[in-house]
Amino acid sequence: MHFTSSLGLLAAAAASALACDSCYGPSEDAVHVRHVKRMQPDAQAATDPPTSDLSWGQINFLHTTDTHGWLEGHLKEENYGADWGDFKSFAQHMRAKATSLDVDLLIVDTGDLHDGAGLSDAESPDGVLSNPIFENINYDLLTIGNHELYLSDIAYLTATQFAQHYGKKYLTSNVQIFNNDTQQYEYIGQQYRYFTTPKGLRIMAMGFLYDFTGNSNASKVIKAADAIKQPWFSAAVNYTEPIDLFILMGHNPLRSSSGSTLTTVFQAIRAARPTIPVQIFGGHTHIRDFAVYDSGSTGIESGRYCETLGFVSMSGINSSTYTGTMTPKGVSHPSHPANSSSTAAVPTAFQSLKYFRRYLDWNRLTFAYHAPGSQSTTPFNTSAGVTISNDITTLRNQLNLTALYGCAPQTWCISCKPFGDPGNIYTVLEKALAATVINETRADTPRLIILNTGSVRFDLVEGPFTFDDSFIVSPFSDTFQFLPDVPYTNAAQVVGILDGGPHEKRSASSHDQLRTRDFGFSQMTGETCVDASTTGHEDTLRRRSNSLPMTRGKNSLQKRAITPGYVTTDDFGTDGDDTLHSAIPYYTQPNDFQANASFPTDGSLPATVDLIFLDFIASDVLGALSSTGVNYTEDDVQQYLPPAFDTNAYLPAYAKIAPDWQANVPNCPVGLGVGYNSTSGTF
Repeated sequence: MHFTSSLGLLAAAAASALACDSCYGPSEDAVHVRHVKRMQPDAQAATDPPTSDLSWGQINFLHTTDTHGWLEGHLKEENYGADWGDFKSFAQHMRAKATSLDVDLLIVDTGDLHDGAGLSDAESPDGVLSNPIFENINYDLLTIGNHELYLSDIAYLTATQFAQHYGKKYLTSNVQIFNNDTQQYEYIGQQYRYFTTPKGLRIMAMGFLYDFTGNSNASKVIKAADAIKQPWFSAAVNYTEPIDLFILMGHNPLRSSSGSTLTTVFQAIRAARPTIPVQIFGGHTHIRDFAVYDSGSTGIESGRYCETLGFVSMSGINSSTYTGTMTPKGVSHPSHPANSSSTAAVPTAFQSLKYFRRYLDWNRLTFAYHAPGSQSTTPFNTSAGVTISNDITTLRNQLNLTALYGCAPQTWCISCKPFGDPGNIYTVLEKALAATVINETRADTPRLIILNTGSVRFDLVEGPFTFDDSFIVSPFSDTFQFLPDVPYTNAAQVVGILDGGPHEKRSASSHDQLRTRDFGFSQMTGETCVDASTTGHEDTLRRRSNSLPMTRGKNSLQKRAITPGYVTTDDFGTDGDDTLHSAIPYYTQPNDFQANASFPTDGSLPATVDLIFLDFIASDVLGALSSTGVNYTEDDVQQYLPPAFDTNAYLPAYAKIAPDWQANVPNCPVGLGVGYNSTSGTF
């Protein structure tokens, strides 16, 4: 196994990656209940099985995206407890099933490999240790994400190691990297790939990143509108060999209303090749979604963080070289046409096309359910899968990711509870900030502490709070700065002014900003608690915390309570989720939140305060203060705490001192997860 051989060379791999900038280019950073034995020792077993079998077609796809380092799985959430070894076993089973059914199966990934969990983020550069684990999956096609480009060392790690591992399968149609030897920008991967599947389908594939501008100067992202004018694109679209199917991938939303540039590329392909199907794979917005573009083109986006595995199948592709079957025996087949809103007649070439899509929960129960024979005589685990799981366990121990700081006494979520609710994560973070962000020389000075909500990455789930969890909740390294002795009447207005403005975005303005990447995708608009049934289509975005209730399912499942999870509505309807769940509420959150400390005990308000904020939002704070009538400049801003105490540090510090977090150490009870009202199991 690739990772097994690399485990003893971790230090060398890290040194090699870190050396890339010095030898290769610039380094200015932009900143039904059947329990299945789990493979990570501390993971939770799923209890809700899928609703039905998958439909297999002429060509079938497994799709991952936005894994962000979650290769160990969600250890405290049963719906998503599988690890990368489980996925390896499943992929091997699915490959074997495709062969036995005489059809094609391709496995596709659309980028963002790190920044979100300790396995990828605890060692620098991010991904240096987790990428070799990821590489154990024999993907057919991959493309790059924006998180591979913020920092120069990560960009070069991607170019010199990850891209080299996958070779011609890694497509970066509009992303280049600077080669210091040639003094030229060169494509990280291939611009396109023309290949023939095992069953004879002739495919032209491309991979486009959205028009990202937050990359370091080590890389260049060519706008899609410009890339489609280049000679290589015309040569690929009008290839000299026959094309049966275009595959268009991208770390890119599916819909133009969400900032997608895939639609730009699709329209260019369709204009030149009006009778060839196009299958699209998107990412970046962290949702489940399936879109119909025309009668011969659909697209899928498969969630985030190893919570979702997308499955798409299609039949009816006209091909003179296809040697497999259109209707594999013993399984159901795709039956849904791609009905678009267009009134144009369906081209003859598309009249036989049928599709099927499914969003699989990322757990062993789901994988074993769909793995042929694994419920009876054939074991689910493969030797390769077990090796990967063991390697993950070993690496987690080596990185000390299991080091325990305390026991989170309840679950706090980012968006399933209203802001200010006891179950909202910002409520507990305000307490943590007040208790830990203290400059001892100014400890008695009243202080306001402002953070942007985008600095928080994920929910805080009841159970052990470990070194790993510190990255899961807040992987950033933003530091605490301040302005001393600001008039309270002015300082108190800042958070409200920031909340009234746009979300703070990571930009290419400084090294400090660019080293702390933006995970804060724009939230949905609408009522405070969105009811998807009363909003427009674009307000029913398929996050796990916001979607239409789904009533379809087997009667045996309907007789028992179902767990909270994804409930998805897309262009094919409401039957895409593989496992039946109850919907998790979604509440909009402010741009920023504020803690206060050392205020007068008599309830009066101080005349002045230390106004503390993250370096990332310093310019926004200065602008907000200016609008209140007081003017400060960057020269007035000081460091409040040493840079080593950053946004990744305050919650671990709080866990170590909060009595309710220390009460059950080291035997932390694990809660039920996000979406439950209490540990009693109600939801």
